[in-house]
Amino acid sequence: MTMRVPDPTISLSQRAAPFVPGPVGTHITIRGLTKYFAGWPLYEDFNLDIPKNKIVSIFGPNGCGKSTLINMIAGLVPIDAGEILFDGKSLADTKIGYVFQNYREALFPWLRTIDNIAYPLKLEGKSKAQIAQRMDELVASFDVQFDLNRYPYELSGGQQQTASIMRALAPGPEVLFLDEPFSALDFEMTLFIREKLQQVFMQTGTTMMLVSHDLEEAVYLADEILLLTKRPTRVAEILPYLDARPRTLDTLSAPSFIEAKKRSLEIFQQEVRRQEATSS
Repeated sequence: MTMRVPDPTISLSQRAAPFVPGPVGTHITIRGLTKYFAGWPLYEDFNLDIPKNKIVSIFGPNGCGKSTLINMIAGLVPIDAGEILFDGKSLADTKIGYVFQNYREALFPWLRTIDNIAYPLKLEGKSKAQIAQRMDELVASFDVQFDLNRYPYELSGGQQQTASIMRALAPGPEVLFLDEPFSALDFEMTLFIREKLQQVFMQTGTTMMLVSHDLEEAVYLADEILLLTKRPTRVAEILPYLDARPRTLDTLSAPSFIEAKKRSLEIFQQEVRRQEATSS
């Protein structure tokens, strides 16, 4: 079998189709996104519109490139072809926040936790008074009960991830990316962080993209569930989930939640079976 490698004699501009804007209300517009690994396509001519002021959860089979997708959108992984715009702007002109899965490596161990959180504001050149005011706002919003003057390694995992989220939110991002932010947390802390994210979203309306391997978690937080296929990855379906916020533990037993979760699982299993049939 021959590997499919992009023709290096064709420029990216020649490969790309004319840019087509998304519908009204679109925040992130992705057109012709292409990414190859070891000569094989992960994404190939992939198009997607992410709505503004919504939480979009990304769910799909292992290896479909969920984290790679948000990493490409956030500029952490280079793309081979395509275009990504934020409200018609480039990434360079867009303020983003990113919450990493591995919070232990995300925070600077030589800085106090409060200085980690304030770091993006210092990069922006904010004054000490402006930074102090923003820190007070974040502490109040997250109801922080631990000592932010301690170093990250002196905190629990949940406290470190809380600090990571506060740091990502500190500069007031237009888009917040979350790469499996609960995967290394215990159940109690997962519930706490989940509710804090929901509160922040209700207060700010920040567009969020959440990668999750937990279907219940993905549906619970989402306005839309983006279901992906196996590679080369495409959109299997985008399911709206419209239950009002704040969502609570009662939401988990609501018929609309159960139906959204059931439908998402059906699509997921259908794609896995399709891939198995293709491979056999």
